[in-house]
Amino acid sequence: MAYVTGLLVIDAPASALNNAGPDAGARVDNSSAIKFVRTPQGSYPYVSAQAVRYWLRESIAKKGGPWVASPTYKESANLAYTAADPVEWWDDDLFGYMRAPDAGTKEERKKDPTFQRLTPLEEVKNRSGKLSEVTITRISPLRIGTMVSIAPVWITNDFGSMARHEGDPVLHGHQFYRAHLCCLFSLDLTGAGTFFDANKVGIKNLDSIRRKKAEDAGLAQAEVRGQTAFRLPIEKRQERVATLIRALATLDGGAKLTLHYTDVAPSMIFAAVTQSGNHPFARVLTASDKHETELHVDAVKEMLDAYKADFLSKIHVGWAKGFLDDQRKRLPEAEPLLPPVHPRNAIEELAKELESKDHQAWYA
Repeated sequence: MAYVTGLLVIDAPASALNNAGPDAGARVDNSSAIKFVRTPQGSYPYVSAQAVRYWLRESIAKKGGPWVASPTYKESANLAYTAADPVEWWDDDLFGYMRAPDAGTKEERKKDPTFQRLTPLEEVKNRSGKLSEVTITRISPLRIGTMVSIAPVWITNDFGSMARHEGDPVLHGHQFYRAHLCCLFSLDLTGAGTFFDANKVGIKNLDSIRRKKAEDAGLAQAEVRGQTAFRLPIEKRQERVATLIRALATLDGGAKLTLHYTDVAPSMIFAAVTQSGNHPFARVLTASDKHETELHVDAVKEMLDAYKADFLSKIHVGWAKGFLDDQRKRLPEAEPLLPPVHPRNAIEELAKELESKDHQAWYA
């Protein structure tokens, strides 16, 4: 059992990467607000985990390559889903899914025999003896934290206008901020490419239709974490994981990019393969009394000692020159054996470890 455990930081010099909708307290009617956490210490802008996961999915799709993205389908006003087929679709495997029946659509099917669904669900008899579709779910092996500012910041209110017409300009407003945004992530290597076949909420990944597909594809059956599961060949599991990790290097996305273009690829990353899902890097960065991002040298030293038996790989440190250079120089104070490289190079080194035959035991 092992996890890829990491922390990444993006530099947002003047950004509005995740918006909360209309700003009710603005001085102009047409104004949008950023998302932020209000605390006694000040305001912390954030990007929701859902948005970060969306950026990651889209970044992989833009890059192309071996990644196979699941189709999506909106069946009714309140029901949208992916194919929920982790055997074929890589993001259904690593990002998880939920497929639940919608009572309204059954009536629609009765009225319209041509009604189609993206993928079928198994039907079983319920307590009243009527056929009812089963619910299948998959807990995402990939876990993403909220991307939040390391220090509290002042939120700036900006104003613009549509002035290309005759007469008075039409005003519009929005908020933006300057911050270093930090995000934790974890990827369960045991769960990647492992599809549980148990009748339990969260781990009922397959119905009879998907189980047959797994059997037809020749997937091996095994007991994993005390539950029956089907597993992709180890090389395919490694390929999917390495492809996902490599996408972190080219992370792209965010709101307001036409006005506040921001490079959201990591400026800093700490990552390693660990034996548990606990996060060793969560406190390596802190905010100073002046609300500046600092490397917490004592926290790094303590972390290295406390987690020394937990690390299965080397600790990959990516730190771009030009980003907090004064703090980058302090890293050898914590550990001389953690030489930082560019984040892209650190991510590539980690991906190569994850796809190496020498480390297949991590996926057990």
